[in-house]
Amino acid sequence: MKHAMTAVFAAIALSGCASIFSGTSQPVGVFSEPEGATFTVTNRAGMQVHTGTTPATLTLARGAGYFKSETYVIRIQKEGYAAKELTITGSVNGWYFGNLLLGGLIGMLAVDPATGAMYSLPESVRATLEPQSAKAAAAPGAITIISTDAVAPEVLKNASLIAAF
Repeated sequence: MKHAMTAVFAAIALSGCASIFSGTSQPVGVFSEPEGATFTVTNRAGMQVHTGTTPATLTLARGAGYFKSETYVIRIQKEGYAAKELTITGSVNGWYFGNLLLGGLIGMLAVDPATGAMYSLPESVRATLEPQSAKAAAAPGAITIISTDAVAPEVLKNASLIAAF
């Protein structure tokens, strides 16, 4: 019985609460309106870590090194819509402070900070993509031709007055 109690105490003291209860990675949902947009996820080091199509759930690492939360840039795009970039960064996980209650000094100063378990990411990210206007889609300096049928009569009248000068 004494050995069992010692083993339990050692397991608690030599591990981190956040590592035990939350883990070192986390599922994050990626959603867009409209659905079916493609996305790429890049970490703080500039490495592409995921690609996919919305909606999707992917697993992301919580940490990027000792006492450093991971930061991701998610670029979402769909043809006919302006692309959007979202940035997510980890924040301190509540389970990290469980180390104070359970006496896990090693967990608080070594295990959880080194594994990234001391951080949490948002459960999901959502992007509403805006339709891309014809004006925004045109290249700089490009000429856009519009039929006079698509122009309001008062605009045509003003254009006739300007052309007369």
